[in-house]
Parts: sequence; C-alpha cells; structure tokens
Amino acid sequence: MTSDRDRRLLLTLAREAIRAYVGTAPAGVPAPSAVLDEPGGAFVTLHKHGELRGCIGHIEPNEPLGNVVTRCAVAAATSDPRFPPITAEELQQIDIEISLLGLLQPIHGPGEIEVGRHGLVVEHGWQRGLLLPQVATEWKWDADTFLAQTCHKAGLPRDAWKHGAKVFRFEAEVFGEPA
Repeated sequence: MTSDRDRRLLLTLAREAIRAYVGTAPAGVPAPSAVLDEPGGAFVTLHKHGELRGCIGHIEPNEPLGNVVTRCAVAAATSDPRFPPITAEELQQIDIEISLLGLLQPIHGPGEIEVGRHGLVVEHGWQRGLLLPQVATEWKWDADTFLAQTCHKAGLPRDAWKHGAKVFRFEAEVFGEPA
C-alpha cells in the first residue's frame, strides 16, 4: 500500500506533467522518493465533471513508476484516441486518478474473478485488452459480463477466453484527487 505522501507525490507529478505539456507551467522536478524509482505498471485516468476524458496506462512493471506516471498522464491528456487533446483552458476542470497495478495472475474463467477487486487483461496474439477493477463496479457488471467486455475491448469475440485467449487478473491500488 502506498503512503498518503507518495499518493500526493504521484498525483502532483501527473498534474505537473500535463500542465507542462499544455504550456501552463514549466515541468517541475520532483523531490527524490523511493516510490518514483520502484518499477511498476500504472494507468492514469482523467475525468471532467465526473465523465471519462482520457485513460492511458502501462501494464508491465519494467520501468520506474515516476516515468510511467509522467508519460501516461501526458498520453491520457493528449493521445487517447477516443478524445481530443486536453486544452490549457480545461485543465482546471480535470480530476486525475491513478491506478497502480499489481502483478498479472493467469486465470481460467469468471469463477476466479472478484468484481471490484480484480482488473482483467485478455490477450490473443497481438490483440490485448485491459479493464481496470473500477470499470466493472461502475457499470454494475457481474464477472461473466466483465470478462466478455474485456474480450471485446481486445477486439476479440466476447467468448474468446473459451477459445485460446489468455486471461489474467490483477489488483490495483486506485486513488485520485483530492488525495
């Protein structure tokens, strides 16, 4: 579990990276912290008035968390193909949420999924889809629907997990502004 101080640091890092990118402030240099150097996977989700405005992440824990959060924050603000880039004017209306990903665990079906606790990754060949744990809760999905929707997000048939697609679950530590 990440400390409140580390959560605030990661949220500040994400916001400052976006502010620097849209030109409202120079990029800050964070104070040294062990959490920034830890390898980790993370997703940065942006909301505007409670509605999704961008979400980009990095799954594998193969880079320092400080780099992952910075890069994903800028990408969520500028490169999520579902949305136009965030403007400097709307940045004040954006709330940031960070999901720190736990390790991926292979599973075989919906019986191994706890809605609200687990996120999912489905992959088959080059196709891969991920849904964070909070998505199933927000949409009030059961485990079967959550798995089918993750297959769909990967661009696969909703029952691809029965036909050779690999399925992984993970836990995530989710926190947002204000932290």
